[in-house]
Amino acid sequence: MFQGKIIDVGVERVRLPNGRCIDLEVIRHPGGAAAVAIDDRRRVCLLRQYRHVAGGWLWELPAGKLDPGEGPAATAERELAEEAGLVAATWDSLGRLHSSPGVFAEVIHLYLARGLSEVDLGHGADEVIEVHWIALDQVLEWCLNGTITDAKTLVGLYRAAAFLRQASELPSDGPIAVVAD
Repeated sequence: MFQGKIIDVGVERVRLPNGRCIDLEVIRHPGGAAAVAIDDRRRVCLLRQYRHVAGGWLWELPAGKLDPGEGPAATAERELAEEAGLVAATWDSLGRLHSSPGVFAEVIHLYLARGLSEVDLGHGADEVIEVHWIALDQVLEWCLNGTITDAKTLVGLYRAAAFLRQASELPSDGPIAVVAD
């Protein structure tokens, strides 16, 4: 129905596991990758980025879409360099997430980036980005209090904290908690 530069939108006839056939509206996306970059002082590189669709500024991890023929790890490395001006010596996979699987066929791969050094920024003219370094404990509080609302950023930060805690690089009494509505 619609083919754009980033997404395709259409209707697909689907047979469900119960045997019923239905028409589903589907948005196809090539997928993406995001980097949780943490320095030796336990600060996280967060981007404050203008997002028209969200109605303003969001706190986000460096991230972007997979280019044709590019794997998720290479995408995370490229986006960290382009958006934050950083390269990492150590990369660990934090898994993947489906951003909105009811209609959106996008998978985002998450990575923890450490051993950081600076390179020249290279983000495009269509991106309005501010780079900030914020203590990991503070960003985890922002996850809990609603300051951070971007799904990939929330999942990436929680998974990074759990990874570091499991590796005994974070104390076990930090601000991670289960919040019930």
